[in-house]
Amino acid sequence: MKRSSDRILTTHAGSLPRPADILEKLAAKAQAAFDEPGTAERLRKAVVEIVRKQVDLGVDIVDDGEQGKVGFIPYINERLAGFELDTTRLAVSPWAHSREARSFPEFYAPTHAAAAPNRMVCTGPISYKGQKPLQRDIDNLKAALKAAKVEEAFMPSVSPTSVADWHRNAHYKSYEDYLFAVADAMHQEYKTITDAGFLVQIDDPHLVTQWITEPYESIDECRKAAQMQVDALNHALRGIAPEKVRHHTCYGINIGPRIHDLELKHLVDIILTINAQAYSFEASNPRHEHEWQVWETVKLPDGKIVIPGVISHSTVVVEHPELVAQRLTRFAGVCGRENVIAGSDCGFATFAASKEIHPSIVWAKFQALSDGARIASKQLWGR
Repeated sequence: MKRSSDRILTTHAGSLPRPADILEKLAAKAQAAFDEPGTAERLRKAVVEIVRKQVDLGVDIVDDGEQGKVGFIPYINERLAGFELDTTRLAVSPWAHSREARSFPEFYAPTHAAAAPNRMVCTGPISYKGQKPLQRDIDNLKAALKAAKVEEAFMPSVSPTSVADWHRNAHYKSYEDYLFAVADAMHQEYKTITDAGFLVQIDDPHLVTQWITEPYESIDECRKAAQMQVDALNHALRGIAPEKVRHHTCYGINIGPRIHDLELKHLVDIILTINAQAYSFEASNPRHEHEWQVWETVKLPDGKIVIPGVISHSTVVVEHPELVAQRLTRFAGVCGRENVIAGSDCGFATFAASKEIHPSIVWAKFQALSDGARIASKQLWGR
């Protein structure tokens, strides 16, 4: 994994806006259409375009923008066997009974009324069946990289915890058995990505959002669950070198009050036991920007890297490059300049049809990201 040896490198959390025609296919759940010659070529072109866009905006470590995925979790429905549509459970917003919704019922009411994605239920042994779409994504990104000069490339993949918490278990005797079965299956996706020469990014928002959505009575109870979930993730990462892995967590709520977000200080020690070299997390929105101070007392283990979000998905305001630089130099001061890569709080289209941040604003934020990294690099290296 590349690190910021002579300047602050830039990256992001993965998901980026899709073209309108790709969105139509995703909205129609026409995944099979991506195997048809014409549509497959259009998807390849979309990946080339999104990689070129990242490079043009100064992003060093790029991905495919998840162009062929309907969402960072639902995409897995076509890749895991043992699941079927859950027709017994009403499709409701994941925030419907959360701490946030109870605190701000009027604010979240429109979200509850909106169409929610149907969930799946586990009804049999879980195994991996996504070899074909995964190879498609790998081939498309490799083709796009031939025409782009980048430092490195990564591919996001959902965490076992996010799958297990999103889809109901009706087959395994316990949640732990279910979680580790998902981990066993996801191992194949993680290893295939790294064997292809990419970094794998584990998208793991449920590790921290479960405090908001689950009825835990204490932080300690939540930490106990998180430790088991990290154990399952490490099981899924077995045999994969940590320097090929980056871990991303975030809080699920994009634009909202967010007063119940679990503070980093409550989970950072557990997160650092994940067998990854780099850790990506929210650090630029009003609920989490102050948390750079956590690293004044928590020592980043030798060889590890932090990827703090220095641009946010939770506001349409475009960050000033000087502010981005300030955020980066703060982290450099407590973690070491070579251990910091500039990132984003979260993806900008974690569900493909999300329209909270217009694409033109996303690109302006990316420009601020790279401009701010250049300013910080000059301050930190004197050149």
